[in-house]
Amino acid sequence: MSASQPVDTGLTGSATFLVFSVTRTDSSIQAIRRVLSSIPDITKNISIRDVNANLTCVVGIGSGAWDSLMKLPYPAELHPFPEVRGAKKTAVSTPGDLLFHIRSERRDLCFELERQLIDKLGDTVRLEDQTVGFRYFDARDLLGFVDGTANPVSPSDISDAVMISESDDGSDATAVGGSYVVVQKYLHDLKAWKALSTEQQEAVIGRTKSDNIELEDADDGQQQAHKTLATIEDASGKEHAVLRDNMPFGSPSAGQYGTYFIAYTRHLWVVEKMMERMFLGHPPGLHDRILDFSTPITGSTFFAPSLSNLKALGDEE
Repeated sequence: MSASQPVDTGLTGSATFLVFSVTRTDSSIQAIRRVLSSIPDITKNISIRDVNANLTCVVGIGSGAWDSLMKLPYPAELHPFPEVRGAKKTAVSTPGDLLFHIRSERRDLCFELERQLIDKLGDTVRLEDQTVGFRYFDARDLLGFVDGTANPVSPSDISDAVMISESDDGSDATAVGGSYVVVQKYLHDLKAWKALSTEQQEAVIGRTKSDNIELEDADDGQQQAHKTLATIEDASGKEHAVLRDNMPFGSPSAGQYGTYFIAYTRHLWVVEKMMERMFLGHPPGLHDRILDFSTPITGSTFFAPSLSNLKALGDEE
């Protein structure tokens, strides 16, 4: 299998999420291709200052920029993030041609990588969103619950959940070693959330707050907890995991509290099915109650190509 980008870095102390739209001129496209191909080298040059800080950067490319930047066949499932409009809640779709997911144990290294990227990209791109995340206590979100409990853990399980393989139906060979990426930026109404009792919060999430123990599912036809709605099975009953690297972000002085949701997956339909269950409800009409307290303000889909395909963008044509 083709070497992948470092999507399985794992939760770090700090992260920066950058989403850009591309300025579509011949010169800007060539400039962006050169920058993208140099990401591994830029990262290496910065990380040498502290090799234990685990600095990594994953590049994702949106469907709108795929043809001009990659000049490779589309990955089988790649398309723009589809708006999911339920009776009361909506998963919005927002612009995004490029995603940079920067991670490190040190905030200054994330900062430096972002700075160098901005300098090199210049006016070839337009910033759509920039979010700085941080690890909160024992990997909790700002709602107070442990996040990412359902993530695959072993290298083989992560690869099975995240990486396109040669056995995937409909996938071109150039997609092997790549991964679909979905991002959403959620803002929390902490005042309303804190008005709930701990038991009420646990019923919404589906886990205990203090020790992260999974609660039993509700009966079919009844309101389901977030952890149940976010668990996806196919027609044969096989459960499909995704790799989340969500991070809290916010500013108490500005009254802003949120979670940056990011999921890597081998099958894009898994995350999209999760969105349908959360926003439309399962059963229909009973949306995920976490959405009464958490509102998405962005939603974009990307594909993280293999490392070899990323590096090849700098080759002379």
